[in-house]
Amino acid sequence: MNRIESLRCYVETAVQLEALVGDLEDAALFVIARHTGNMFSLKLSISSNSEDAASKHDNLLQAIKAMSDIEEVLVGVVKFHPQWHCLLKSVDTRVDKILSVLRPQAFADHRAFLVSLGWPPKLLPSKNGSDHITNLPNPLVLMQEDKRRNYSQSFIALCALQHLQNRREERQLNSSLIKRDTQNIQLWAIDELVSPIASRMEYHFTKWSEQPEYMFALAYKVIRDFITGIDDVLQPLIDKARLIGCSAKEAWVSAMVQMLSVFLEKKVFLLLTERYKVKHLKPDVSSSWLHLVDLIIAFDKKMQSLLNLDTCFLAVSGSFEELSRGMSVLSMFCNRPDWLKIWAKIEFKNAWKKLKSELIEEKAWMTSKKCISGIDTEQEYLLLTVEDHKAPPIAEFFLKIIWEMIERCQTMPSSLLSAQFIRFTAGRFLWYFFKQLLFRFKATELCPDSSDDVAIVRVCGLINAARYIWIKLQEWSDAVDFLEMKIAENDSSKPIQDDSMDNDCFFEEEIRSLSEMETNWLMEIIAVVLRQFEVLSWKYVQNNDSFGDEQVYTNPVEDADLIVSNDFVEALDSLKRWLHTMKISLNKKDFLDLWRSIAEGLDHYISWSIVRSENWFFKMGVTQFEADMQALIFIFQPYCARPQAFFPCINEILKLLKLKKEEEKLMQAFLSRNENGSECLHLYGISHLSVNQILQVLRYKIWAC
Repeated sequence: MNRIESLRCYVETAVQLEALVGDLEDAALFVIARHTGNMFSLKLSISSNSEDAASKHDNLLQAIKAMSDIEEVLVGVVKFHPQWHCLLKSVDTRVDKILSVLRPQAFADHRAFLVSLGWPPKLLPSKNGSDHITNLPNPLVLMQEDKRRNYSQSFIALCALQHLQNRREERQLNSSLIKRDTQNIQLWAIDELVSPIASRMEYHFTKWSEQPEYMFALAYKVIRDFITGIDDVLQPLIDKARLIGCSAKEAWVSAMVQMLSVFLEKKVFLLLTERYKVKHLKPDVSSSWLHLVDLIIAFDKKMQSLLNLDTCFLAVSGSFEELSRGMSVLSMFCNRPDWLKIWAKIEFKNAWKKLKSELIEEKAWMTSKKCISGIDTEQEYLLLTVEDHKAPPIAEFFLKIIWEMIERCQTMPSSLLSAQFIRFTAGRFLWYFFKQLLFRFKATELCPDSSDDVAIVRVCGLINAARYIWIKLQEWSDAVDFLEMKIAENDSSKPIQDDSMDNDCFFEEEIRSLSEMETNWLMEIIAVVLRQFEVLSWKYVQNNDSFGDEQVYTNPVEDADLIVSNDFVEALDSLKRWLHTMKISLNKKDFLDLWRSIAEGLDHYISWSIVRSENWFFKMGVTQFEADMQALIFIFQPYCARPQAFFPCINEILKLLKLKKEEEKLMQAFLSRNENGSECLHLYGISHLSVNQILQVLRYKIWAC
């Protein structure tokens, strides 16, 4: 029964399709028979011409209606009976045969009607021979009522025919599981307007091969002068044809832009790429190439302004990319990756030429006085201006060049293509500048024994530059355009294995490299400061008599009872000078990390030295040690309200040295038996020193007392 039902359904469908195809062939036969007497021929009478046109148009619409009905049936067959592929193939073959005749016929009739309207208008250059073009009359606006009606019918028929063709292609590709390429789809009726006017424009283009600005001026004027008339006359016809999502303005601009793009690709850039291979012609070719790109970018922005692409519509990124691809002359690079690399190479060399002259200027690496004068202002660390980050002028100049290269591909129709261009230009340029920073750092000798601040100021300038560039790259990476480019890159390549990497950050590797350089250079400064402090205080921490009763004291501080050891004064003075110089020269964020790290290093060094030196602490020696440590902590007072919090080990040693004899014995007993030792230490606020260190300090204090 199922087989019988299936057979019955097949027969009914085949009969229905046969009837529809028969209707189609009848209508098509009439249209073809009338072709010998073209309905717009001037040899025919006006009345006969009008009757012929109406009859032929009606039959063309009947043929389109029959094909649309056939398509509805075939869509159902594909959906519910895909095994009937022989039936599908048979019907498609017959319809394709009819379409191969009807489509050229419809185009020929539409072109003949455009000629009768006076399209295209003549492009008349002004008498003075400049790039100014006289006002262009729009035949579409000047049409009389009868011609407007006939043109509207021809336009709608052509749109309906295209809509039908798109449906057939979509159905055929879906049945074959092939993704349809929807890029650069134009309206046939609009293309028929562009084709004849493009021929006349190209005649002028060929004369202006050495003056490309005239090409863009003419193209812009033609597009601008006709766009309003096309929108007013053709958009209602598109809406009447029920072509959802189609815009007459967009189709007009896209077709004209593509015409200009194709001409430049075949007649201009092709010649430039051939000449670029000749070594002695490269400078001239590079200059011409950059000039052409300048004109293209300006032209693309004018096209976007005409269409108001920013507010005209909302679309998913894929649809917008397909549409914008037709709106940009730069779309020629989508199919020519070799040209994209040549362009990127020219842009890179041009940028390097700009930067190279600034790199050798010493003033470009020096922080301006304006930056230094603002060191005490209370601001957030994540700031955007070069003055706030105390970066040298070379950093701002470098970022300006980088951004100019990025903006060059702003009208690029493809996110992936834009990403590739930026990698070839701005990305490569970043790594070259990073090398310059490294070379300059290696040429700067940081020596603990040096009393000259020039070296430390130069290194601080490099750190500030790295920090400022890091901030700007992070800011750019958070922008929507860069997020889309990163997504496009991720989609086009294999998934990244390292889960720790931030796949949404466009300049991730560059930012990580800058962060490493910044950290390494800070560690170099910290190491130099701590090393010098160690050298200058070595006698102080290793002298067994430093904290004895016989010590001579000078240099009183705020409290008259507290004095600083002579052997410790030079180390403190040097530390204060270093910190003051770095506060003036270094950005706030890095200076905060730096002085805290120095404080941590000093705390570890002094506490470790005191424990290992086996110094005896007499009563007066404890007071002396406390005075010296307060003087050390006091140096960090301008940078923090409670600097003693950054010297926990020293504070705990002072607590141990101030314990009473009974408390010392009790703590030693607890720690020796290791019973409730941790609870005992917490009662005294000790958590950073180990048990052995505590016993070492207490032992020498006890025996000394």
